[in-house]
Amino acid sequence: MISEQIKENDLIYLVYDNRRKWLLTIKKGEIFHTNRGYIEFNDLIGKPFGSVVFSKPFHTQGYKFYVLKPLPSDYILHMARKTQIIYPEDAGLILLYGGISSGSKVIEAGCGSGALTCILGNYIRPDGHVYSFDIRDSSLKRTNKNVKKAQLEEYVTIKKADILNEDLNLQEIDSIILDIPQPWEAIEKVKEYLKLSGILVSFSPTIEQVKKTTFKLQKNGFFDINTYELIKRTMQVKENATRPQVRMIGHTGYLTFGRKIKNLKNPYRGKKPNSNEYISMNGMPLRE
Repeated sequence: MISEQIKENDLIYLVYDNRRKWLLTIKKGEIFHTNRGYIEFNDLIGKPFGSVVFSKPFHTQGYKFYVLKPLPSDYILHMARKTQIIYPEDAGLILLYGGISSGSKVIEAGCGSGALTCILGNYIRPDGHVYSFDIRDSSLKRTNKNVKKAQLEEYVTIKKADILNEDLNLQEIDSIILDIPQPWEAIEKVKEYLKLSGILVSFSPTIEQVKKTTFKLQKNGFFDINTYELIKRTMQVKENATRPQVRMIGHTGYLTFGRKIKNLKNPYRGKKPNSNEYISMNGMPLRE
């Protein structure tokens, strides 16, 4: 198998150590400066992803950097952002339990910095599409920047809209993801965009939000409603001293899922008899 080579405008994941990692776009003639020397992008073009490069000037720096192909999780953790992000473990559950794959049509309400937007864009291409909405100009600006950096403009549409009050003019959507302060207020309106068996996902940081969202999903006829909390623990592996890392993110948020169905009242169960029914005890042996 031939390794993929780095080209101009490619996005790379440049790693020095566990703390110093960058998402960078390759541009001919440009230089990336670090406190461990500088990297000339011309030196990377034509190299395969997975290569190493040494910082210049070689005689005073010469530190080793790893040049990797970015994973979707790298977009989340290392892109430009100012808002709370959805972490990789939560994004993975959204993809799997939200039924999102190549060809899916997805609405995202509350794009934040575009971390999840880029994850979704990667998974729905080449035939799907992500429609991302927010009411904050700052979020829309950062999301646009990050989506362009990830080269996903063809698969993502970003617009300013208030989903609580505006009509999005969309239909037959496979999945809707709500990352807004009051998701329960949007459910009745956005369910009309979902196709039957489509999935609504709500991300909330507090259990009070989860309760209100769950009750509203039930009221609006959603089925298979479940809420999950994921906690990821990294292991510190050393000779004769392997244990969990001391520091960890204990709580990210709660994810609530519900499926849209066309419900019908069962005409065959629970029917009342036309006349009073009783059991005759005549002829039956009875104890005294």
